[in-house]
Amino acid sequence: MKEQKKILQEKIQLAKLGGGEDRITKQHEKGKLTARERVLLLLDGGSFEEIGMLVTHRTREFGMENQQFYGDGVVTGYGTVDGRPVYVFAQDFTVFGGSLSETHAEKICKIMDLAMKTGAPVIGLNDSGGARIQEGVRSLGGYADIFHRNVLSSGVVPQISAIMGPCAGGAVYSPAITDFTIMVEHTSYMFVTGPNVVKTVTNEIVTAEELGGASTHASKSGVTHLTAMNDLDCMKKLKQLLSYIPQNCEEKTPILAYDMGDEKRDQLESIIPESSNKPYEMKDVIKGIVDEESFFEIHENYADNIIVGFCRIAGRAVGVVANQPLSLAGCLDVDSSKKAARFTRFCDCFNIPLLVLVDVPGFLPGTDQEWNGIIVNGAKLLYALSEATVPKVTVITRKAYGGAYDVMNSKHIGADFNYAWPTAEIAVMGAKGASEIIFRKEIAESDDPEKTLAEKEHRYAELFANPYSASERGFIDEVIDPSDTRRKLIRAYAILEHKVEKLPQKKHGNIPL
Repeated sequence: MKEQKKILQEKIQLAKLGGGEDRITKQHEKGKLTARERVLLLLDGGSFEEIGMLVTHRTREFGMENQQFYGDGVVTGYGTVDGRPVYVFAQDFTVFGGSLSETHAEKICKIMDLAMKTGAPVIGLNDSGGARIQEGVRSLGGYADIFHRNVLSSGVVPQISAIMGPCAGGAVYSPAITDFTIMVEHTSYMFVTGPNVVKTVTNEIVTAEELGGASTHASKSGVTHLTAMNDLDCMKKLKQLLSYIPQNCEEKTPILAYDMGDEKRDQLESIIPESSNKPYEMKDVIKGIVDEESFFEIHENYADNIIVGFCRIAGRAVGVVANQPLSLAGCLDVDSSKKAARFTRFCDCFNIPLLVLVDVPGFLPGTDQEWNGIIVNGAKLLYALSEATVPKVTVITRKAYGGAYDVMNSKHIGADFNYAWPTAEIAVMGAKGASEIIFRKEIAESDDPEKTLAEKEHRYAELFANPYSASERGFIDEVIDPSDTRRKLIRAYAILEHKVEKLPQKKHGNIPL
């Protein structure tokens, strides 16, 4: 019995070393932590319970029978983050480059199955060279097993992927299906085909960083939602993200303790410029509404004409979707529509209320937008907000023109409360453009066309470029002082806390993908 216990202790020690201390040292020199260090840094101290520590691969070809490491290149188990249970797997690049084998995949699938049964988030710390080529189709089948579970878990438990090293080929599709992806700058990359293949096929010369680095996917493709400076920063951001998210689709994010005080915010009164064509920083509006230092932006560097992220309002987690007048005047385009639709659907999956801040002059015009499908992509946001059954509140700060007014969580597509500031302009289009169309003949026949246009423009603006016509029809619930916005939202979300809304019975809708 003592001999067996000694053997077990030796095996556990070898499993914790992964591919050997010399390899771990080399990883530290690159500024990377080991798989086990990452897990222990993410989870609460002493909470980690490992599963499958002594698993080894089953391959007996290509000399693999003499190269067996306990754990087979992935650390899996469960623990807590801020006292809340999570399941985690961390690929170990020191063992066969973190490559995925049949048993490696089985370990990951096991914790994904447990997460579904117990209703807890799954966090994947990816650092892998891809499928283990010595295993052929068995490793490919392992990836497919994981992908299938990603899909079944989607909308049931939160899934988060951290890319902390290479992630290439078929490996990229699991993070793509998960809810959020975070990449570590300069040490991680994602692509379907690497620089060498790209050069061979297209004759393009590109580095791994340029092709699929963190900054590329954060700003150009939108594949990653967040970036981190290093492994430590990555763990910090993962914890912060988890704090806004519930355990599963049946729960809500815990409401933090909050002492109500004077919730009036006078700084909001002076944000909107006098000229309706002058931009302003929508993030200043957000900061004036939410709890102090609580705004956590998602996709910050991608499609920056729309802002999405999490915040807290009187301790309650809320998802924010807001037009950004500083970029493209806040117009909706292909990328911003997809970005906002994806975020909206996540919030709806996990019972997170939505706040939509509107200053949108319309959809971005141009051949580039039309040829890249602004119609079908704009419809994605319309579909997402129409389908969402969580509490939905809209505040129109300035422009709400044309079809974009409808799309941005209007009363007509199911918003619960719609507020407008006195500076709001709700119309089919701007007063000048509308006047040029409506009064074209009268202006052309006038002795002073410019004066006539100005008069017609002023008249149109008086009638429509304000929130009062919409308010008279009940499309706006209340025109409010900007300084009262936070107070109104606190009360709105409190009364909507137990909102119940059911969609018509169906297998699933057919969102315009």
